[in-house]
Amino acid sequence: MQIDWRGVFPAVTTKFTNDDKLDLPLFEKNLQFQLDAGVNGIILGGTLGEASVLTTDEKETLVKFAIDKIGGKVPVVINIAEGSTREALQQAAYAKAWGAKGIMILPPMRYKADHRETVTYFATVAKSTDLPIMIYNNPVDYKIDVTPDMFEDLTASANITAIKESTRDVTNVTRLINRFGDRFKILCGVDTLAMEELLLGADGWVAGLVCAFPRETVAIYRLVKAGHIEEARNIYRWFMPLLELDIHPKLVQYIKLAEQQAGIGSENVRAPRLTLVGEERERVLKTIDTGIATRPVLPEYLHLKM
Repeated sequence: MQIDWRGVFPAVTTKFTNDDKLDLPLFEKNLQFQLDAGVNGIILGGTLGEASVLTTDEKETLVKFAIDKIGGKVPVVINIAEGSTREALQQAAYAKAWGAKGIMILPPMRYKADHRETVTYFATVAKSTDLPIMIYNNPVDYKIDVTPDMFEDLTASANITAIKESTRDVTNVTRLINRFGDRFKILCGVDTLAMEELLLGADGWVAGLVCAFPRETVAIYRLVKAGHIEEARNIYRWFMPLLELDIHPKLVQYIKLAEQQAGIGSENVRAPRLTLVGEERERVLKTIDTGIATRPVLPEYLHLKM
């Protein structure tokens, strides 16, 4: 199996009803907006998807529902974020059984594994499946830096084919390309650095605010790749106050509130997260509503080659 790890891959939120059940009709509505905007894949069960509070049955429902509604237009990828190798292997097996086309995987959770342990963890999961794998490297939030030396060791795993680059160091894109050429596709995983990393040669964007603003996100990507830099920059400058919602510990609440204001989601989250209240909610709402009120007119972008 292969995935063309280029383009925009939304890390979609999980939609909940007011009584804390999966809201599949709202999930379908958002998925359709993503597809209409021209995204290149869908990632389920990431940080934005609140995977840590989903049951296995709920994950299965989401994956199978998304696959059915997407109808093969783009690949569905599921995230693995586990504390044990045993459970990561089980999740990889589920991903295959449920019909996902790829896996995004974080280093071991809660334990700060060293070089040998981290590489062994990834390689063990990769050996267990034929699904293509994207390594999610986010040392800021998850405390393990998957270094270029680790990726050197992981070149032996043929189905590890992409990197979600979330170190927040844009020079890492150049560092990885210089060392590995096109062995790994590189996808920016930090919204506020996306245009910079795309200009440096990143192949794609695992995006967050795309959940609420899919057309603007895909437009920036395609305009950059087509060389229409000024047009992309103008949209990016408008977008930046919104993109900064992606780099806060409450990014789930912030982005879900943006989805609600954009008419393609709700602010419902699952405990222990709580919906925003008071001054914080008003402040975030002001940023979102200002962005919506000043939304730029987009050029035609879907015809542009990636």
